[in-house]
Amino acid sequence: MRALAAAAALVFLAGCSGRHNWLAGAGEEARSVETLFWVILTGAGVIWALVIGAATYAHRAEAKPHREREARRFIVWGGVILPVLVVGGLLVWGLLILRDITADDGALTVRVDGERWWWRVIYETPEGPVTTANEIRLPLGERALFKLTADDVIHSFWVPALGGKMDMIPGRETELALTPRKLGNWGGLCAEFCGGAHALMRFDAVVMEPDDFARWLEHEARPAQVAEGDRGLVVFDEEGCGACHAIRGTEARGAVGPDLTHLASRDKLGAGIYAMTPENMARWITDTHEMKPEIDMPAYPGLQGERLDALVGFLMSLE
Repeated sequence: MRALAAAAALVFLAGCSGRHNWLAGAGEEARSVETLFWVILTGAGVIWALVIGAATYAHRAEAKPHREREARRFIVWGGVILPVLVVGGLLVWGLLILRDITADDGALTVRVDGERWWWRVIYETPEGPVTTANEIRLPLGERALFKLTADDVIHSFWVPALGGKMDMIPGRETELALTPRKLGNWGGLCAEFCGGAHALMRFDAVVMEPDDFARWLEHEARPAQVAEGDRGLVVFDEEGCGACHAIRGTEARGAVGPDLTHLASRDKLGAGIYAMTPENMARWITDTHEMKPEIDMPAYPGLQGERLDALVGFLMSLE
């Protein structure tokens, strides 16, 4: 029995560690939700103790008559007024937190479109939109406003360490505010079942120093640096990859799949599930559906040898 209890505790506590740790307090909004959680948990513990204590007393105490007035007072105060005050207070507190995390302002505005099964990310800047995919970078201490929508089915945007989750609904725009308070690479994921590869729909949420973020965003806005006549770009064009993917600075302007302009600067491949390495890139091209089932991108098993090496080398140069 003790071993079973210990195993259950380990499973429960596994959600309280790592980059998806919802108790990390890495964001202002996450701290507000965490405080509310601990207050509710403590209150629930106190109420449980009182109820069990009252039940134990009633079971062991000698049965004797009580005056009707005292019984009515106990029922009204303990069964009506106290629960209304407690639940009402928690409801108001929760609504205030909801108001803060759905505020419609921020120093930075980021549009995120949930697709099957990846994330289109667009930073709004005075110079124009900056498009990337499957990775979100944020400046430390600055409030970011996320404008969320979905392309096909309902998704849910969630970075547990930074704040609450928000549904992404086709044809509708929802908003979520996050204010990072800790540097690091925090895991994000889709929290609404959306089909076959739902569990593999993740992303990195990287919190950076403000100056580092400004330099990164400036670099992200630039076109790709591609050598004229690059063999890998030739293969990219010949295989028709530009019909789905865009690489700014080239003729590839596809809007179906993720923007690849600075692909190799991201830490992960395949919407946050594989390390960005040449080996994984090659497998992603030739064994696509083995690495991520049911996605729309076709596999290219016939692309081998020098042509595959050239294409992988080209994609890994897009930093």
